[in-house]
Amino acid sequence: MAAREAAAGPRGPGRDEETALLYERAHSRHDPCWLLPVPPRLCLACVLELLPEPCVSLVRKKHVLSCFRDALLRHASLVMQLVAQDQRICIHFINMLFGLLCNVEDGSVIDLCIEVLIQLTTQLKLEQTVRCLLDECHKQLCNMPSMRGSLATLTLLGKLVDAIPPLADKLVMEHSNLMEHLLRGLVYPNEGVRASVCYLYGKLYSSPVAAEMLSGHFREKLCPLFLSTLDGAQTKELQINCLGWLRQLLKYDLFVSVIMNESSLAESTEGVEGPPGKTSLPLVLKKLLLSRDETLQVASAHCITAVLVHSPAKHAPAFIHADIPEFLFEHLSSSSEVLVWFSYNCLILLAEEPLFFSKCHTVYGIESVVRSLQGSLRMNNTELHKEGLLLFAEILTRQPEEIKLFTSSTMCRDAGRALQEAVNSPVLEVAAEAVKAISAFLRKDHQSALPVQYRELRALLEAMLNRCADFSQTPLNRRPLGHASSRDSNKAILRRGKFLLSTLEGFRNACRLAMEFQSEPSAHENPFTAPGAEKEDTLEAFSEFLLSACDSLCIPMVMRHSEQATQPNLMEVFLSILHSLFVIVPHMKEKFSKKLASSSFIRLTLELKARFCSSLSHSDLNQVCSSFLYDMSLNLLSAPEKTEPPSQEELSAVSAFLQHGLPEIRSRSPESLAFLSDRQYVEGIARQRQYCILLLFYLAYIHEDRFVSEAELFVAVQSFLLSLQDQDEHPPLTVIRASIYLLAICQDKDDALAEAVVSAIRKFLEGIPDLHLVYIHHPLLLRFFLLYPELMSRFGHRVLELWFSWEESSYEELDDVSSVGQSPLPASLAALFYMLRSSPSILLILLDLIYSSPVDIARKVLIVLRTFLRRNEDVQVGGLIRGHFLLILQHLLVEHGASPSGDSGNLPLLLSLLSLVQLKNKSEQELDSMAMKLLHQVSKLCGKCSPADVDILQPSFNFLYWSLHQTTPSSQKRAAAVLLSSTALIELLEKTLALTWTEVDSPRTALLCSAWLLAASFSAQQHAGSLQVHQTLSVELDQVLKVLSFPKKKAALLSAAILCFLRTALQQSFSSALVALVPSGAQPPPAPEDSALAPLGTSQVLSLVIGLQNLLVQKDPLLSYACVACLEALLDYLHARSPDIAFHVVSQPWNRFLLFTLLDAGESSFLRPEILRLMTLFVRFQSSSVLSREEVGHVLQGAALADLSTLSNTTLQALRGFFLQVQSMGLLADESTAQTLHVSLEGLSPSTSSAEPPLDMLCLGGVAVSLSHIRD
Repeated sequence: MAAREAAAGPRGPGRDEETALLYERAHSRHDPCWLLPVPPRLCLACVLELLPEPCVSLVRKKHVLSCFRDALLRHASLVMQLVAQDQRICIHFINMLFGLLCNVEDGSVIDLCIEVLIQLTTQLKLEQTVRCLLDECHKQLCNMPSMRGSLATLTLLGKLVDAIPPLADKLVMEHSNLMEHLLRGLVYPNEGVRASVCYLYGKLYSSPVAAEMLSGHFREKLCPLFLSTLDGAQTKELQINCLGWLRQLLKYDLFVSVIMNESSLAESTEGVEGPPGKTSLPLVLKKLLLSRDETLQVASAHCITAVLVHSPAKHAPAFIHADIPEFLFEHLSSSSEVLVWFSYNCLILLAEEPLFFSKCHTVYGIESVVRSLQGSLRMNNTELHKEGLLLFAEILTRQPEEIKLFTSSTMCRDAGRALQEAVNSPVLEVAAEAVKAISAFLRKDHQSALPVQYRELRALLEAMLNRCADFSQTPLNRRPLGHASSRDSNKAILRRGKFLLSTLEGFRNACRLAMEFQSEPSAHENPFTAPGAEKEDTLEAFSEFLLSACDSLCIPMVMRHSEQATQPNLMEVFLSILHSLFVIVPHMKEKFSKKLASSSFIRLTLELKARFCSSLSHSDLNQVCSSFLYDMSLNLLSAPEKTEPPSQEELSAVSAFLQHGLPEIRSRSPESLAFLSDRQYVEGIARQRQYCILLLFYLAYIHEDRFVSEAELFVAVQSFLLSLQDQDEHPPLTVIRASIYLLAICQDKDDALAEAVVSAIRKFLEGIPDLHLVYIHHPLLLRFFLLYPELMSRFGHRVLELWFSWEESSYEELDDVSSVGQSPLPASLAALFYMLRSSPSILLILLDLIYSSPVDIARKVLIVLRTFLRRNEDVQVGGLIRGHFLLILQHLLVEHGASPSGDSGNLPLLLSLLSLVQLKNKSEQELDSMAMKLLHQVSKLCGKCSPADVDILQPSFNFLYWSLHQTTPSSQKRAAAVLLSSTALIELLEKTLALTWTEVDSPRTALLCSAWLLAASFSAQQHAGSLQVHQTLSVELDQVLKVLSFPKKKAALLSAAILCFLRTALQQSFSSALVALVPSGAQPPPAPEDSALAPLGTSQVLSLVIGLQNLLVQKDPLLSYACVACLEALLDYLHARSPDIAFHVVSQPWNRFLLFTLLDAGESSFLRPEILRLMTLFVRFQSSSVLSREEVGHVLQGAALADLSTLSNTTLQALRGFFLQVQSMGLLADESTAQTLHVSLEGLSPSTSSAEPPLDMLCLGGVAVSLSHIRD
């Protein structure tokens, strides 16, 4: 004893607490090993003796038991080591604790006993102790007369089975009669006992083996009792335990069937007199849903879900008839995320039953779903988001069309906005569910509440497409190479493909929606839009948005994804979208088809068919591809850019062979080419397939998608045409057009068609009404027809006519002479010019076109020929053109006789070209016989015209004028004789000249200019060669003088032409045999002093001089030349008749003013040829008052200092004439200056001047002008 007390240590603080844990009366006998060395200082032997002792207070027992529990929790290994020393001790410990459990009524002590027993049993892990405990429990329950005291034992059993799950099987197998006691406990009026029984049952049924063994017990005895217990439970403990038991039962299909069958019996007997006690599970769960306890609501929803997952179709009607969906919808507004989640789950399962929709539960609850979805999206519970969207998608998908889900456009708008917010979620899984919901949302019956919210739909689709675009552009995680990284990359690509597929399905539904609304006028636009407001909420605007979104988002996303992986189901949806857009936006289908074709979609579709449909698999994809190619092909053919649109008959033929042939095309391009090249006998169906292949290649090539080799295609088309010829077939026009186009495009420069192929093409072309039916406007096609003589001889004229009719440009800018050599040629013209150079005979076809084609085409041809002749000086085709034109002109004069002008609108164009050819001729060239014949025919043509035929006469006069001035003197004489022999031409000329007095500012001014120039030329040639005159040309002299004395400002060229005519008359002293100068009406007799000047009068001379001065002041170069030349001729005429008047005219003070006015143009203005000639005239007539001796010296000094090498030959000639005139008049004051100028002039011959010689022959304002004729 002393030793033990010494070991225990001295008493002090805390010793009283330790004493309470020891049983003093027996502790001294206990071995120290039973005392725990760590707090709490507990002696296990004392515990064994203290707890069963009746004289120890319950409070102390509770304290000891609590400390023992703590020791078990803190020092389990130490306690177990002591307890497990002997199995008898373990059993004694268990029996002692169980005895305490059965004998106390204090609930806290019972709980402690149960907890310690459970801990001991689980920690010891000894089967004997477990068996002992079970036997004790069994014995206690069997020996108990009533269930009143069984609560502790039942609770212990339940928690024991919970702690050691295998005990459930042992309990059922070895203690089966225990079930009868449990059954009695279930009907015991104490809800605590019933709660314990339910808890134990729940644990037993959690074991599959035990559940199977108890299935008969449940079916025969327990089920109705259980349902009534659940229905009548009042305490939360019983309710929770019943629901826990129910959850275990609902894991098994057998028990679900038993319970639901029992429930259906209860529902069928409801309201019928009979034995009470039947309970329906749906109604019980409905009652729990209606409770205000969130836990019970969640558990009830969970149980409903557990029933439905077994078979929604079998069990859902019972819950629907119980109106449970109504209350589930109500719970969607709960703040509990768990309750909302389970409600979503239940509703998703209920939505699989059509009765759910036919009873209009969705119509009642859709607003709650939308509000709940909006609220949940503000939370961070991703699972809740996904479940809510899944429910919404299920409702939208399964809702019958005849039952409208959204009763107002406002509700529909709110739903769309919720989906828009969901699809923008950064969580991919949430966005994916949102996309599926959007796809289901885009149904006609969901959007039929007027007005249709097109703007909201557009925003929703934009959000969906942008979310998909963002995801598709997210870079893949590129790890180091390896199998794992490759798998991860493939998974990422598959995820993208899945998301893209869902997005495309949603977009396809939007397209289908637009198509369905097209047949409903009320859905085309919002009837409540204010007048004048921009109408965005229209079907048309929505349809155009769909096209734009597909073009800018869908197509790029699919193309990017197809570079990584090609999924047939995705491409099927994608192509169906493209196909539907042809119908949705019909006014854009041709433009959209062209864009698709130019983006290689023909190639893409054919590759898809070859890859996935070759073995008769993916029939849906093959059908979609064929339909897409069918519509796109017809769209492209219906709106061609460079050919005539086909007739309805032609389109019908194309439609027929496309429908039959496209589904059969499943091969790759090489196989298709080989099939097209097959020369063996081809059956009808196979021929249609060939037609399809050829047409697809043709459409692809037209839109620059050349995915087959040109050389191989060139050979294949030739074989195809020969096959047609061999079988004597006549292909549709479209096939002929496609064949010729492909041959023209694919033909290499060095490759030529075989003669048999050319003959076949000619045969096919001769079998069609007109070439325009197969013509395509392309430079290579033109080259193709002009390259082969057999084709050019037969079709060259028509092909060139079609070529110019299709040319969009009028080429007017090329007709500007000043731009020649500066502006580059269009590519089409460059190609034509190349052919013209290589084959000048084509020019004859073009010449025929000018004569025979419509005026607009002929005008283009004329400009092209003009441009060609100007830019190709080395091509000598003048003789060829003149000869052909002579034949045309002879034919015209013979056929149309007296009035050729009214029968050919294109004759002026031919004459204009002839004038240009004549202008290209070199000067001083003898006129050959053909030229003389042309002169005769043109003069004859002019004689048949009236002055009103300006369009014919103007080019004709130009030709005649140039012919006279561009040849040698001998040829000039011959030409003038031919022209003067035409009395009709002279009469026409006289009538035309007479119009001058009345139509100075008329459109015929250019013709009047040419007429005066021709009259001057005729008069000069007749006078110089003394040619025979067959018809005189009468001109009113006073009218000529009047026009010159009072000139019009805007008629400088006409004044120059009249001056040229008057100068000729003055040079001839008015003695021409051709020109008869007649007075205009009665004239008074001339004064005696005017007799020497006859037919001029002094007043007329002075008026003429003033007129010439006024014309010179205008400073027009050509007019100045004409004025000075006319003044020279006038002074010569006056000097010969009356020198005094000549000197009087020269000495007028106005002449000095005129000279200084002309010299006011700049420092070197005196070096202009017309001014030099004018000063020469003043020096010659010794007019010192106009030009003094000192001023002459200044002029010579300025000329000596100037760089004479830069002056033109005309200026040098005028300067030389001035110098010689001054020298002859003895006015050289400064000999050194005169000597320097003389040496300079002598050293510069006209050929050594560095200045470019000006062109002598010009066309000014459409008038042919020879500068030398005007000037000299």
